[in-house]
Amino acid sequence: MMKALSSLRSLLWCHWAMVRKKGSLILCGAFLFVAWNALLLLFLWGRSPIGRLGEGGGAEPGAGEEWGAGTAKMAGANGLAIEVIRLAEEVESELETQKKLLKQIQSHRELWEQQKELGKRESENAKDDKNIEEPKKTQQFPAVPLNRKIVDDTKTVMKNALVVTPPHPDTDEEKADQKQEMSENKVDLTKPSPQIIIPILVIACDRVTVKRSLDKLIQYRPSPELFPIIVSQDCGHADTARVIGSYGSQITHISQPDLADIPVRPDHRKFQGYYKIARHYRWALNQVFNVFAYSTVVIVEDDLEVAPDFFEYFHALYPILHSDPTLWCVSAWNDNGREGLVDPGKADLLYRTDFFPGLGWMLLKEVWAELEPKWPKAFWDDWMRHPEQRKERSCIRPEISRTITFGRKGVSLGQFFDQYLRYIKLNIELVPFTKLDLSYLVRERYDEDFNKDVYSAPLVKVEELQHGGSLKGSGPFRVQYSSRDSFKVLARNLGAMDDLKSGVPRTGYRGIVSFISRGRRIYLAPHEGWTKYDTSWS
Repeated sequence: MMKALSSLRSLLWCHWAMVRKKGSLILCGAFLFVAWNALLLLFLWGRSPIGRLGEGGGAEPGAGEEWGAGTAKMAGANGLAIEVIRLAEEVESELETQKKLLKQIQSHRELWEQQKELGKRESENAKDDKNIEEPKKTQQFPAVPLNRKIVDDTKTVMKNALVVTPPHPDTDEEKADQKQEMSENKVDLTKPSPQIIIPILVIACDRVTVKRSLDKLIQYRPSPELFPIIVSQDCGHADTARVIGSYGSQITHISQPDLADIPVRPDHRKFQGYYKIARHYRWALNQVFNVFAYSTVVIVEDDLEVAPDFFEYFHALYPILHSDPTLWCVSAWNDNGREGLVDPGKADLLYRTDFFPGLGWMLLKEVWAELEPKWPKAFWDDWMRHPEQRKERSCIRPEISRTITFGRKGVSLGQFFDQYLRYIKLNIELVPFTKLDLSYLVRERYDEDFNKDVYSAPLVKVEELQHGGSLKGSGPFRVQYSSRDSFKVLARNLGAMDDLKSGVPRTGYRGIVSFISRGRRIYLAPHEGWTKYDTSWS
């Protein structure tokens, strides 16, 4: 009987499929529902009773005998009542099945109507689609997988380091190619790819206060995947290692393996710390580029605190650094960033500078491949400022610093910190750099606009600025220097830093230093027509 019932159900389903193609699904469903239930009642009344699980019917051994014995004892109305109850339960079960069937019919009908409507729209728009050009996909930088295997063999890492030709153009033909490359890359300048991974390398030693630096980095970090933090520790200081380790999977902790003293000449024994720092930087940067295989990195020391828009700043400037071969770093630091020397209303203002600032800076892998083979044994930051390394390339720096240092303890014995570093102003305003047009920082445009602003500013004497006099407004004003000594005197009188490295003043660009003095914008500049730095001015 059940086999016949199954065959009938299959027949009805086939009939429903045929009707679906020809007419209304609703009529088909109604017909199916009525016919099915009518036939169901006829079959159920005419078949023999079937036992249920646990009550006979073959579900368990001896079930047939138990059912026969039970029915033999039933008589008259009692047996009929039990049979009616059983029949009602089975009908209820089958009705539930039919309810599900009707829901399926309705859902198929809605889907069919949607597909029919979609087909009409596609047919109507087919002609228009032929005339529409598919938009080009924007280029995205591939995400680089993080390889957490750490190699302690520094020699192996150095052996595998890449060596590339420095990007500095030496011939007119190379300069022309450089201009063409910059022009081709303009599309990337204001559209930082969300896929680029920018690791943060924290250089640590024996300061347990690295916690302050790491807390701010983790607090402001928008994405652990796009901005992984690698803490490279030298010195083998156990307490500092415990602090770093307490951050668990939020950071990656690596340790510089060579803790031995470095042989130095007798008069440099007091500089042993500077030698170890240079060794540590070399090892750590090799890990980032040659072991972890990243294409760029932002380096911070363990005594730096970052601004709320620190990550936004570097994310926005990566495309410019990557596209403009006349740049070789992006720094978060302004050497003349003390309160009173910066414009608090210009948190979004950025500059090019010929002076390597450090203190939170971005470096590309290809530049490291150029520097690593000749990396110095000590005083690496001053070495970076030599013309042989800089090769007339510049860095980007902000009006208001995105880092400050809180580390009085260090190899400089806190002298520079007490005199100057402690007064640097940290930006507290969140600037949406990734939404700004930063193409003005590309050299050709920047040089033209910057020189025009500087040399169109009124030329004044420092005495006029100090005493006010007849000067009105907030500037800009230009103060001109003509020698190393005149620069130092003027800078000191106006409150700016007066030292030079390889002839380049701090924050200087084409010899020009921009800062605020007594509420006025000042350009401390050489004569118009300046061409190059004098390396004897140091």
